[in-house]
Amino acid sequence: MSGRRRVFMVTQTSAASPSAVFDLLADGAGWSRWAGPLVSRSWWEREGTPAPGGVGAVRRLGRPPLYAREEIVEYVPGHRHAYRLHRGLPARDYLGTVDLSPLDSGGTQIIWQGSFVPLVPGTGAVVALGARLFITGLARRLARVAVSGAGPPSPAT
Repeated sequence: MSGRRRVFMVTQTSAASPSAVFDLLADGAGWSRWAGPLVSRSWWEREGTPAPGGVGAVRRLGRPPLYAREEIVEYVPGHRHAYRLHRGLPARDYLGTVDLSPLDSGGTQIIWQGSFVPLVPGTGAVVALGARLFITGLARRLARVAVSGAGPPSPAT
Protein backbone atom coordinates (compact mmCIF):
# COMPACT_ATOMS: atom_id res chain seq x y z
CA MET A 1 0.00 0.00 0.00
CA SER A 2 1.41 3.38 -0.94
CA GLY A 3 1.40 6.28 1.53
CA ARG A 4 -0.11 9.67 0.95
CA ARG A 5 2.18 12.27 -0.64
CA ARG A 6 2.98 15.17 1.67
CA VAL A 7 3.84 18.65 0.43
CA PHE A 8 5.17 21.67 2.28
CA MET A 9 6.29 25.12 1.15
CA VAL A 10 8.48 27.82 2.65
CA THR A 11 8.59 31.38 1.31
CA GLN A 12 11.36 33.85 2.10
CA THR A 13 12.58 37.13 0.62
CA SER A 14 16.16 38.28 0.19
CA ALA A 15 17.60 41.65 -0.70
CA ALA A 16 20.10 39.76 -2.90
CA SER A 17 19.63 39.18 -6.61
CA PRO A 18 18.27 35.85 -7.89
CA SER A 19 21.70 35.05 -9.33
CA ALA A 20 23.41 35.62 -5.95
CA VAL A 21 20.88 33.35 -4.21
CA PHE A 22 21.23 30.70 -6.92
CA ASP A 23 25.03 30.77 -6.69
CA LEU A 24 24.86 29.77 -3.01
CA LEU A 25 22.29 27.04 -3.69
CA ALA A 26 24.26 25.59 -6.58
CA ASP A 27 27.52 25.44 -4.60
CA GLY A 28 26.91 22.09 -2.91
CA ALA A 29 30.42 21.96 -1.49
CA GLY A 30 29.90 25.38 0.12
CA TRP A 31 26.67 24.70 2.01
CA SER A 32 28.60 24.11 5.24
CA ARG A 33 29.63 27.81 5.16
CA TRP A 34 26.05 29.08 5.42
CA ALA A 35 23.47 26.33 6.06
CA GLY A 36 23.76 26.21 9.85
CA PRO A 37 24.71 23.81 12.61
CA LEU A 38 23.05 20.72 11.12
CA VAL A 39 25.18 21.07 7.99
CA SER A 40 28.74 21.20 9.30
CA ARG A 41 30.11 19.32 6.26
CA SER A 42 29.25 19.45 2.56
CA TRP A 43 30.92 18.15 -0.60
CA TRP A 44 30.30 16.90 -4.13
CA GLU A 45 30.15 13.14 -4.39
CA ARG A 46 29.71 13.42 -8.17
CA GLU A 47 29.77 16.38 -10.55
CA GLY A 48 26.96 17.15 -12.96
CA THR A 49 26.39 19.14 -16.13
CA PRO A 50 27.47 21.91 -16.04
CA ALA A 51 30.22 21.06 -13.55
CA PRO A 52 30.31 20.96 -10.68
CA GLY A 53 26.69 21.29 -9.51
CA GLY A 54 24.48 20.89 -12.57
CA VAL A 55 22.03 18.14 -13.46
CA GLY A 56 23.24 14.74 -12.30
CA ALA A 57 25.50 16.11 -9.55
CA VAL A 58 25.24 14.44 -6.15
CA ARG A 59 25.90 16.51 -3.06
CA ARG A 60 26.45 15.17 0.44
CA LEU A 61 25.75 17.34 3.42
CA GLY A 62 25.07 17.03 7.10
CA ARG A 63 26.65 16.56 10.47
CA PRO A 64 28.40 13.37 11.55
CA PRO A 65 27.10 10.72 11.68
CA LEU A 66 23.99 11.84 9.72
CA TYR A 67 24.39 12.85 6.09
CA ALA A 68 21.90 13.56 3.34
CA ARG A 69 22.57 12.50 -0.25
CA GLU A 70 20.87 14.67 -2.88
CA GLU A 71 20.92 14.48 -6.67
CA ILE A 72 20.43 17.65 -8.69
CA VAL A 73 17.60 17.13 -11.19
CA GLU A 74 17.00 20.68 -12.39
CA TYR A 75 19.51 23.49 -12.77
CA VAL A 76 18.30 26.79 -14.23
CA PRO A 77 20.74 29.55 -13.13
CA GLY A 78 19.02 32.42 -11.38
CA HIS A 79 15.61 30.71 -11.50
CA ARG A 80 15.30 27.12 -10.29
CA HIS A 81 17.27 24.50 -8.41
CA ALA A 82 15.66 21.09 -7.82
CA TYR A 83 16.95 17.92 -6.20
CA ARG A 84 15.91 14.40 -5.20
CA LEU A 85 16.82 13.25 -1.73
CA HIS A 86 18.18 9.70 -1.81
CA ARG A 87 19.21 9.49 1.83
CA GLY A 88 18.69 11.51 4.99
CA LEU A 89 14.96 11.53 5.74
CA PRO A 90 12.48 8.78 6.65
CA ALA A 91 10.73 9.29 3.31
CA ARG A 92 10.78 8.10 -0.26
CA ASP A 93 10.42 9.98 -3.52
CA TYR A 94 11.44 13.29 -1.92
CA LEU A 95 11.63 16.15 -4.40
CA GLY A 96 12.84 19.59 -3.34
CA THR A 97 12.44 22.61 -5.59
CA VAL A 98 13.72 26.11 -5.01
CA ASP A 99 12.19 28.74 -7.29
CA LEU A 100 13.68 32.23 -7.40
CA SER A 101 11.77 35.25 -8.69
CA PRO A 102 12.99 38.85 -8.91
CA LEU A 103 10.96 41.31 -6.85
CA ASP A 104 9.83 44.62 -8.38
CA SER A 105 11.37 46.40 -5.39
CA GLY A 106 14.66 44.56 -5.91
CA GLY A 107 15.81 41.35 -4.34
CA THR A 108 14.41 37.85 -4.65
CA GLN A 109 11.41 35.85 -3.58
CA ILE A 110 12.51 32.33 -2.61
CA ILE A 111 9.90 29.57 -2.73
CA TRP A 112 11.29 26.27 -1.41
CA GLN A 113 8.95 23.33 -1.72
CA GLY A 114 9.34 19.72 -0.68
CA SER A 115 7.17 16.71 -1.43
CA PHE A 116 7.56 13.11 -0.31
CA VAL A 117 5.85 9.91 0.70
CA PRO A 118 6.51 8.91 4.33
CA LEU A 119 8.44 5.69 4.77
CA VAL A 120 6.39 4.66 7.80
CA PRO A 121 2.59 5.01 7.50
CA GLY A 122 1.17 7.52 9.96
CA THR A 123 4.38 9.56 10.28
CA GLY A 124 3.81 11.98 7.39
CA ALA A 125 2.68 14.95 9.47
CA VAL A 126 5.65 14.68 11.84
CA VAL A 127 8.19 14.24 9.02
CA ALA A 128 6.63 17.16 7.10
CA LEU A 129 6.81 19.39 10.19
CA GLY A 130 10.46 18.52 10.83
CA ALA A 131 11.41 19.01 7.18
CA ARG A 132 9.53 22.31 7.00
CA LEU A 133 11.24 23.65 10.12
CA PHE A 134 14.65 22.63 8.76
CA ILE A 135 13.98 24.18 5.34
CA THR A 136 12.64 27.37 6.98
CA GLY A 137 15.99 27.79 8.74
CA LEU A 138 17.89 27.07 5.52
CA ALA A 139 15.82 29.58 3.54
CA ARG A 140 16.35 32.31 6.17
CA ARG A 141 20.10 31.77 6.25
CA LEU A 142 20.26 31.56 2.44
CA ALA A 143 18.39 34.87 2.10
CA ARG A 144 20.62 36.61 4.64
CA VAL A 145 23.99 35.25 3.46
CA ALA A 146 23.24 35.86 -0.24
CA VAL A 147 23.18 39.60 0.46
CA SER A 148 26.81 39.57 1.62
CA GLY A 149 27.88 37.32 -1.25
CA ALA A 150 29.67 34.80 0.95
CA GLY A 151 29.17 32.69 4.00
CA PRO A 152 31.60 32.30 6.88
CA PRO A 153 35.02 30.89 6.01
CA SER A 154 35.10 27.29 4.81
CA PRO A 155 35.90 24.75 7.49
CA ALA A 156 38.88 22.55 6.80
CA THR A 157 37.89 19.19 5.32
